[in-house]
Amino acid sequence: VQLVESGGGLVQAGGSLRLSCAASGSTFSINVMGWYRQAPGKQRELVASISSGGGSTNYADSVKGRFTISRDNAKNTMYLQMNSLKPEDTAVYYCNFVGLLRLAQYEFWGQGTQVTVSS
Repeated sequence: VQLVESGGGLVQAGGSLRLSCAASGSTFSINVMGWYRQAPGKQRELVASISSGGGSTNYADSVKGRFTISRDNAKNTMYLQMNSLKPEDTAVYYCNFVGLLRLAQYEFWGQGTQVTVSS
């Protein structure tokens, strides 16, 4: 599975960005996709995740009410709408894909996209 992120950039505090993750090569009908982020000197953390059909989502407490994860399976693309951005949201954002097949999990990562929020 190949994952390509886009949409990162520089934005002022209070602004918005939308990240996209285009997936290709997947044959996993059951999967979970998510966004992680890693700030300098910090561990990578889960931002949000979404189930195969989009009916189940999960968010980190720090982004609840500000970020929205979604996916368009017809376009094989996942999105992260980020509103009310804060300087502490500055990080490299990574797209993650976990496919489930015969009780085994297969995990894939994108190359990351930089998000910088200025104060």
